[in-house]
Amino acid sequence: MPFLTVADVLRLPVIAAGLPRVAAGEDQLSRTVRWVHVTELLDPASFLEGGELVLTTGMPHPADPTQLRGYVDSLADVGVAGLVVELGRRYQHAPQELVTACRERDLPLIVLARGVRFIEVTQTVHALILDAQGELLRRAQQVRELFTSLTLRGADPEEFVQAAADLTGCPVVLENLIHHAVICRTAGPPDGQVLEAWPRRSRTAPTPDRAAASGPEGWLVAPVEDRGRRWGRLIMLPHASGPPIGPEQTMILEQAATALTLARLTGRPEWDRRAHSSVLLDLLHWRYRSRTEARLRTEALGLPTTGHRLVPVVIDHGGTADGDTTVTGHLAAELPISGVKALVGDVSEHRTGLLLALARASAWQPVVERVGRDLRGTFGEGLVVAVGPGVTELSQVTRSFREAEQIADAIGPGTLDRPFHVASDIGLPELLYSLRDDVRVQRYVEQQLGRLVQHDARHGSDLLSTLREYLVAAGNKSIAAKHVGLSRQAFYQRLRTIERLLGNDLESGAHRTQLHVAVAALDVLGGAGGTARPASL
Repeated sequence: MPFLTVADVLRLPVIAAGLPRVAAGEDQLSRTVRWVHVTELLDPASFLEGGELVLTTGMPHPADPTQLRGYVDSLADVGVAGLVVELGRRYQHAPQELVTACRERDLPLIVLARGVRFIEVTQTVHALILDAQGELLRRAQQVRELFTSLTLRGADPEEFVQAAADLTGCPVVLENLIHHAVICRTAGPPDGQVLEAWPRRSRTAPTPDRAAASGPEGWLVAPVEDRGRRWGRLIMLPHASGPPIGPEQTMILEQAATALTLARLTGRPEWDRRAHSSVLLDLLHWRYRSRTEARLRTEALGLPTTGHRLVPVVIDHGGTADGDTTVTGHLAAELPISGVKALVGDVSEHRTGLLLALARASAWQPVVERVGRDLRGTFGEGLVVAVGPGVTELSQVTRSFREAEQIADAIGPGTLDRPFHVASDIGLPELLYSLRDDVRVQRYVEQQLGRLVQHDARHGSDLLSTLREYLVAAGNKSIAAKHVGLSRQAFYQRLRTIERLLGNDLESGAHRTQLHVAVAALDVLGGAGGTARPASL
């Protein structure tokens, strides 16, 4: 056993022979017994440190109820594990004043109907305690070696938290100073209910200087530091129906917190950004088992969902960076200053995901426009900000994020100077740009325009430009001839050459439409003078 409780002691044969009966503090029998102390002193508290199981015959107990209450108060104040009274010498039965005082202080009171040898009790219990302490030391060495190995190989913070959860069998949460749950891990299947109303519950549990129980829910809390300053804390939540927090869990959480502190010194410290990226990716691919789990995980990072409009944004930056400043880092620093609530993180190597939570009555366009202008001004005009439709349910975010990704795929470099793009900005050139790597599109362009491009290459002519102007003019030969600076007769001659090469009738609206698509696709593919970008015809 990792530690000995009052209940464990009562089951020992040496105590069971005394026919023990719990007279008070029945719900406190899980207290840890650190030592056994035999005393007949009227004021033993001055010799105790807490955690002792006090054995007495009751001989020194005062007859005055007020003094007897003071005796119990002194034991409870020092934190003893329980009081064992042997009947027969002073008492024939436990006095009601003693029972009442112990009940009021929630102090376990055990009455022995038969006499036992206290020396045998102390020897037996102390031997078990020493064995448990030895086992705890051996266990501590194993745990220390595990976290050391994780530290030496540069493990991610998720691995440290998962190891703590596996070793304790309890949910473990790593949170930052503003009570955002950065990482949550359980020993078994994920339990979304762990994070229910997380920031509010977390604020009720103060942070001790070292691992200790804290707050109304009895959480085990250990501080995590970063270069001598408090960064956050590691929290273990005991199971409601499981055993109480003991020395082993405390030791494990301390080791994990120490390993995380070292990891912040030696590894990448952007744990908050990693947490945001993880949740954004889980939303993008909907990896949650339920809407409740998604809501709790998102709200645990400080993003309100209920009663808000959620606006997904995808920023394609092509790996743009200025020194150590990335688009993700820039947004993570600037958005809180402006009062915008959002999750921001990397969703791919060249893309940043942004999930805005705005009041339903407020307009999202000014916020996104401000973000877009700031990013384009900081990182250049080549950056693309794509916005999916706003939604009111977290379960709808996945579809909206996918639409934002499709918009970002369609917007290429050299587009109109806009701070952001939405689905209505996608026309034929943008659609073709998004399909530029599709072999079918490339084959279509070659089938429609291949002979014309080859003719221009062999003869140094520019029939493709003539065709483009003709299509832009919607088949109006006079306007097209004027644009290219040719006489109508010369322009007509070029059109007849184009018809001969392509085998198409340019008077046919269907044929012009086919060629219109082919020329637009050729432009976005960057061939024959194209610009590798969407170009309006």
